[in-house]
Amino acid sequence: MADEQEPGGSEAPPPGKGEAAEQPKKPAADAAAKPVPPKPAAAPPPPKPPATMAATPWVSDLARELKERFGDRLGEASTYLGQNFVVVKPEAAIPVLEYLKLDADFDYLVDITAVDWPKRSERFDLVYIVYSFSRNERMRIKTFIADGFQPATAVGVHLTANWLEREVFDMFGIEFAGHPDMRRILMPEEWQGYPLRKDYSIIQQDQAWVRENLNIESGQ
Repeated sequence: MADEQEPGGSEAPPPGKGEAAEQPKKPAADAAAKPVPPKPAAAPPPPKPPATMAATPWVSDLARELKERFGDRLGEASTYLGQNFVVVKPEAAIPVLEYLKLDADFDYLVDITAVDWPKRSERFDLVYIVYSFSRNERMRIKTFIADGFQPATAVGVHLTANWLEREVFDMFGIEFAGHPDMRRILMPEEWQGYPLRKDYSIIQQDQAWVRENLNIESGQ
């Protein structure tokens, strides 16, 4: 019996061999679409102000003894993160070092250094760092001096001050009155300028010395 067809319809003919099945059309790209501009970079945050040293009063027997002995020549006794320091007048720096060595067992002079503040009338902080082996304690003696002022040498109290004061002279131009050999220790003796002063550029060279000694036009 022949196959029956549904009423009102007929069987669709199969596609011919040469006909391809119709593919769904893709939506055409919008030729007029504009590229999205990049977002402007966010402005950098304003610089943070420099941190201030939150020192607190140094309360101890030694601080009291120093106050009693040196009076108004000692202006401040403070501590910061466990590091004790006193601020003294320039003429009191050597007597304080001597007292700390002979009466308080601070018998090791660790370092002498400076900090340059070009806009300040007392341009330099001069800082002595001493250590006591018996106390296992370190402290600093700070004083403020003007450019050109010659603080007294500490060589009579600590022999190692000889080399430490020469380094301060070499880098900052601070001369120590009474020093037995006040000359440069790191830079050539003929070098012009003091490299750790803040008005001395980090790329600055003594061009005359470079030409004369290295036979080149510039050290840069």
